[in-house]
Amino acid sequence: PQGVPCPGGHRCCPPGSHCSADGESCLMSPGTGGVTPPRAVPCPDGESECPDDATCCVTASGAWGCCPMPQASCCADKVHCCPHATVCDLAHGRCLSPSGDVPMGTAFPAWKRQPPVSVTVRQVLCPDGHSACPDGATCCQLPSAQYGCCPLQNAVCCSDGQHCCPQGTACDLEHSTCTSLSSRGWPWPLAPLPTARDVRCDDETSCPDANTCCRLSSGAWGCCPLEEAVCCPDHIHCCPQGYTCDPEGGSCLQEGGARRPWLRKTPAQARGGDVRCDDETSCPDGNTCCRLSSGAWGCCP
Repeated sequence: PQGVPCPGGHRCCPPGSHCSADGESCLMSPGTGGVTPPRAVPCPDGESECPDDATCCVTASGAWGCCPMPQASCCADKVHCCPHATVCDLAHGRCLSPSGDVPMGTAFPAWKRQPPVSVTVRQVLCPDGHSACPDGATCCQLPSAQYGCCPLQNAVCCSDGQHCCPQGTACDLEHSTCTSLSSRGWPWPLAPLPTARDVRCDDETSCPDANTCCRLSSGAWGCCPLEEAVCCPDHIHCCPQGYTCDPEGGSCLQEGGARRPWLRKTPAQARGGDVRCDDETSCPDGNTCCRLSSGAWGCCP
């Protein structure tokens, strides 16, 4: 609504922003603050999405469809769906629950996700090859040998594996400060190191890196130990990307007929208190979200 058309007539930007000169991104107009894009539910294929308060369900064609209910149960016929915490009764075309039966819903086609209108948030890849930190941060090794993210660019990682200091300073662990290497500087407090990026399910829960968030039968989030996995409609299992769940065979089925065992989900973990910038990005606890010159979010420690 009230979108801003870009030159050429093929692209547009949210209200309160303007098109960049190259027409490839939307820039926030001064003084407007952030503009929240319409919320949507991304489907496990990473390409389709459904409206907010809907649920992604695989259709009979293998494409993703949208059930017009939040956290819905996708029925095995790949046509119908039922409200959360109810069971599909395909024989009678009803959704069964202890509080009474309700009619089934019908899924409608999902649409392809549009590229985000804001500038893509780049990441800093850590030396282990799989951990990542936000752009403008520094990877520092933790005592556990995992990597954490120091919310400072080109930072100095302290030898205790728990703190970091700004560029041009030295760690003074005895006094818990960062000492300037020039005579004009003053001591900074040591910055604590948060753990490197995990997979965020919502504000409260997350899964380990390289996992996928999938709903459990209880409605809580679970973790599938695969990247961009397909969440099975039984809310217990999951399959790799490019496969569909086959409840009758108890396995994952590929279009060409190949099968592989499906995996069980594990409960997601409670998140530490971080500072949310928008739906995709956050800063460590005790930081402040600030825009960078690129338009992406940065973290002020």
